[in-house]
Amino acid sequence: MAVQASAFWVREPGVGEIREETVADAGPGEVLVRTLRSGVSRGTEVLVFGGHVPADLRASMRAPFQAGEFPGPVKYGYLNVGTVEQGPAGLLGRTVFTLFPHQSAYVVPVDAVTLVPDGVPAERAVLAGTVETAVNALWDAGPLVGDRVSVVGAGMVGCCVARLLTRIPGTEVTLVDTNADRARTAEALGVTFALPDDAADGRDLVVHTSATSAGLQRSLDLLVPDGTVVDLSWYGDTEVHLTLGGRFHTDRLGIRASQVGTVAAARRDRRTRAERLALALDLLRDPAFDALLTGCSKLEELPEVMVALASGQLDALCHGVSYPAS
Repeated sequence: MAVQASAFWVREPGVGEIREETVADAGPGEVLVRTLRSGVSRGTEVLVFGGHVPADLRASMRAPFQAGEFPGPVKYGYLNVGTVEQGPAGLLGRTVFTLFPHQSAYVVPVDAVTLVPDGVPAERAVLAGTVETAVNALWDAGPLVGDRVSVVGAGMVGCCVARLLTRIPGTEVTLVDTNADRARTAEALGVTFALPDDAADGRDLVVHTSATSAGLQRSLDLLVPDGTVVDLSWYGDTEVHLTLGGRFHTDRLGIRASQVGTVAAARRDRRTRAERLALALDLLRDPAFDALLTGCSKLEELPEVMVALASGQLDALCHGVSYPAS
């Protein structure tokens, strides 16, 4: 019997709406999931909401279960946790993570869901996609024991990277951001905090996540000679301006992109994307990640919430979306 579901759509740039959809029963090899919580991946979703996906990147920026096309109408998102209501006996009643948009119920192939480990609450499990990005970034960056590392940009991804870095013995980690209020977040994550002008240089590695020219420039300035910035930022259609006439050349500095769409080259022949996501969920047993959960709204409020996030009126890391009980 078909299920009625509610979903968030970007009708046009800057305008969201809730649409009603009919979800068919799960067929062979599929599961029907009832959503418990979803999360707004603020950086990417705000760019999508504002219509800032460049035309030449629209195909590569598609979410796994996206409906519609950029710039809109489009149903976009990829942080979803729910309960399996139909499917194989071993999954019934289990809590799973899926790279699915903000929708109250949906059907996907069995291999599209990943079990949430016991002890990881649904509201924290929505961070799995972001922690997966951080895992991939560290596979790209290859930090070493005792490294001095700065993470420039204290958004969701930067905070996840900073927390994972604390697990490497002897590593000195500083979270750098223009928002002084992020000092409290840094403390909860077990790392130090600095404003950009106060950040110490001589860093063995810098991870950049602020998606701003100023942040990337400051990241280069903090490096030791022959050091590399690993840049996780997605800039959309925003131009990046850098000053490369100084020590960028004399000190042989580097900028390396990292993104989650493919497994990092350092692990590509030994880890699948499914294994990487399962690792991210296991790492979320750490309650320190709760510092990234900075508010929650009902699904029907999401059109207004996205406007507030896009304008900066709502200062959030991961904003959660709650769903009524089935």
